[in-house]
Amino acid sequence: MVTRRGLLKTLGGLLLSGIATGSYAVGFEPMGRLRIANYRIRPANWPDGLRLRIVALADIHACKPWMTTSRIDGIVARANALSGDMIVLLGDFTSSMRGAVGTVTAPEWAKCLQALKAPLGVHAVLGNHDWWEDPDAQAAGGGETVAHRALRDVGIDVYSNRAARFEKDGRGFWIAGLEDQVALRPSSQWQRASFQGLDDLHGTLAQVEDDDPVVLLAHEPDIFPQVPSRVSVTLSGHTHGGQVRIFGYAPVVPSRYGNRYVYGHVQEEGRDIVISGGLGCSIAPVRFGSPPEITIIELGYPPAPSA
Repeated sequence: MVTRRGLLKTLGGLLLSGIATGSYAVGFEPMGRLRIANYRIRPANWPDGLRLRIVALADIHACKPWMTTSRIDGIVARANALSGDMIVLLGDFTSSMRGAVGTVTAPEWAKCLQALKAPLGVHAVLGNHDWWEDPDAQAAGGGETVAHRALRDVGIDVYSNRAARFEKDGRGFWIAGLEDQVALRPSSQWQRASFQGLDDLHGTLAQVEDDDPVVLLAHEPDIFPQVPSRVSVTLSGHTHGGQVRIFGYAPVVPSRYGNRYVYGHVQEEGRDIVISGGLGCSIAPVRFGSPPEITIIELGYPPAPSA
């Protein structure tokens, strides 16, 4: 028989468990853990002899108290210690966090990122929040955002539908970066489905002038079904790994494909994409089962030894 005392004890236990889980999701996981996720990939069209180690930072979402300049400084130091050939920034530097108690301005977060160092440089694309939180850019329907200028002012290259060629150990490759796919908000609340993208995949890849491999930077992974096999690997952020993941499943994903491109390395029809879990939070300061991460992508390396 279930007694009143037993029932109250059970309910109390559930309440305390809920409080503990909520405290962890809000107070610890978003700010305490920093995972290093490493993907070693040999794309189908990757040339022999070219080994490229890319360190990727995504979705910083600078704001107080969740992503302060001191926390960004710590992430930058950790990223520099990972010995990447290059560092890529996959967008969403700004925040529209509910519950943020203060802002971190674009010059402030950009000054932190200025300390990133890699032999082949630091390269960035913007994300949707970098556009959405800039009313002047929204009104203009394009052009430069505050985030574009802040990154440029500290010497970080921003790719807005642009491709550039690099060499490592005498072998060439390309970095191509897309402008955001949902950059412009609808002009009316009745047009919520009509976000306008400023990305130009075809025009960007048309700038590639030879057969060397291409690494594509695209904030949202939803572009991946359109990416041709000419691209060796696509690197994205945006989803935060779902931000809340339960047994590997994210109930809410900001993608029309749901969990298909929510996180990690996905292969489809011989093509590769890596979706970083990102660093900050969007909408609410909650992460559960999806801790902040720095992502390493190693291309052309032999497979990692089995555990």
